[in-house]
Amino acid sequence: MEILIERAYKKADYTIGRFFINGERICETIEDKDRGLTQDMKEEDIRRRKVYGQTAIPTGRYVVGFTYSPKFSQCSYAQGGGKIPLIYGVKGFNSIRMHSGNSAKDSEGCVILGENKAVGMVLNSAKTCEKVFARMYESYLRNEPIFLTIR
Repeated sequence: MEILIERAYKKADYTIGRFFINGERICETIEDKDRGLTQDMKEEDIRRRKVYGQTAIPTGRYVVGFTYSPKFSQCSYAQGGGKIPLIYGVKGFNSIRMHSGNSAKDSEGCVILGENKAVGMVLNSAKTCEKVFARMYESYLRNEPIFLTIR
């Protein structure tokens, strides 16, 4: 599975993106502020520019898996006994996930999915996550790799 997030609107406190699976536009995303970080940067440079809880992850290509999340295990969109997507190998960041929320304040570096129908927010996030994560989890159960590209 190929997931693409195209960061479309970079604002002072948040970033709105378009979320695609295998070329099909599915929803929008909201992340923290894009500070121009890239996966090719040295980790120390990323940490120097990053503001904890207020910085979008570096652009680049990542592997996504599903792991248990104590925080989100009871959410309607958790799969297979409380699992939600985890983005692996994000330099300078820990435990970056995809999950529900409404604004960048709900993010701390994570990617929030929903419908961008209000300024600075995504709506219908839990329902969007239910639909998207079910589709992703099917690929995961088939041992198909899930890749995420952010640009």
